[in-house]
Amino acid sequence: MSKGKQAGDNVFDLERIRDIVKLMEEHELTEVDLQQGDDRIKLGRGGTALVAPAAAAPQPAPAAAPPAATASSAVDDGTITINAPMVGTFYSKANPESEPFVQVGQMVSPDTIVCIVEAMKVFNEIPAECSGKVVEVLVADQQAVDFGKPMFRIQPNP
Repeated sequence: MSKGKQAGDNVFDLERIRDIVKLMEEHELTEVDLQQGDDRIKLGRGGTALVAPAAAAPQPAPAAAPPAATASSAVDDGTITINAPMVGTFYSKANPESEPFVQVGQMVSPDTIVCIVEAMKVFNEIPAECSGKVVEVLVADQQAVDFGKPMFRIQPNP
C-alpha cells in the first residue's frame, strides 16, 4: 500500500470489488475502469476482466493468462488450425447481443481476436496469431474446449 493511503482506501479491497461488481450488474454496466494514484483496476462483464498497474503496457492482458492460441497443425488442404490455449468454455462473441468476433470468409491478422476462452471465471481474449481467411469454425458457442483442441481453420495468406 502506498504511503498516505488508509486501509479503507485500498482500491483492491475485496469487499469494495464485490460492491463494484454488484453495481455493474444492477446498472447493466459492461466495464468499469478506476484509478487511485498509481493503482488501477479495470473490471469487465461479458468480456475480459483485468487488473493492471497504471504503468502497464497499452494492451493489458490478464497477468496469469498463458500464451494465446497456437496456430499450428497444418492439414492436408494447406490450412492452419487455431487451437485452444487452455481448458475452458469457448465464446464466439463478447456478449449474447454482439456479433461473433470472426465469421467464415473473414480475413484475420495475428492481432485479430477470434474468440474468448473462459477459464476459472477469467475471460481470455484469443488472438489469431496468423494471417489468412477463416474457412471453418470448429467449435460451437459456449462449448467446452480442452487444451490443444482445434477451434478454427485458417487459409494462410500466400
